[in-house]
Amino acid sequence: MSILIDQNTRVVVQGITGRDGGFHALKMKDYGTQIVAGTSPGKGGMFVNGIPVFNTVHETVKLLRANTSIIFVPAAFAFDAILEAADAGIKLIICITEGIPTLDIVKAYSYVKQKGASLIGPNCPGLISPEKSLVGIMPATVFQKGGVGIISRSGTLTYEVVYHLTAAGLGQSTAIGIGGDPVVGLHYLELLAMFEDDDETDSIVLIGEIGGNAEEKAASFIEHHVSKPVVAFIAGQTAPADKQMGHAGAIISSGSGSAKEKIEALEAVGIHVAPEPSMIPGLLKR
Repeated sequence: MSILIDQNTRVVVQGITGRDGGFHALKMKDYGTQIVAGTSPGKGGMFVNGIPVFNTVHETVKLLRANTSIIFVPAAFAFDAILEAADAGIKLIICITEGIPTLDIVKAYSYVKQKGASLIGPNCPGLISPEKSLVGIMPATVFQKGGVGIISRSGTLTYEVVYHLTAAGLGQSTAIGIGGDPVVGLHYLELLAMFEDDDETDSIVLIGEIGGNAEEKAASFIEHHVSKPVVAFIAGQTAPADKQMGHAGAIISSGSGSAKEKIEALEAVGIHVAPEPSMIPGLLKR
């Protein structure tokens, strides 16, 4: 079944006339995703790679039944873009844009929830349900349809893990890059619950990293609510304290958020934690 997106997902690309929006809109369209429209204020009536451009998201929902949005607009306009999508009735909003102020995302996430929609990101690579739909910037060629669900805070590590899974004959149901900022939309707990309820997902890979306590919370949730096998990998095992490593959320502060603490929490509830990404397929096959 996959989660969140499938062959019926109808996508509007916010910021399609920009370099990144236009490039990835074509990539998604070529993969088979239903890219029904793009938006760019003041540029309605144009076409980008055969995709019609509208001034507002509301028009794409009303005229073309768009139900999912992917955002490529600059950081200064991303907050408004998220609110516009939620106001228009979009049910799943994926924000690729990085550099959005944390307070803006706190406000946007609250508003999206009030509207009954879901937000993925910001500063994320999006998601893919192999052979069904790609809504993001992931390299589709490494993915293969199968039963492994993936939730990741790291885009690049997602691709590395998927490469090893596919090479081992373990395809994926859906892979989601949730983003590495301190505040993001859908996180481990909501997505773990979705994978637990998904008939096509038979196991789950959780890719975490230093900073915060999301992995510790996930461990507790898995212990009580997830029956499917889970394997994890934690990035940043050699990171020094009080140094930001890559993502804004990847920092160990005041003695908490370390890889050691996360690994201990996961292993304490019976979750296998791979020392290296290449070892994940072997742990799943146990």
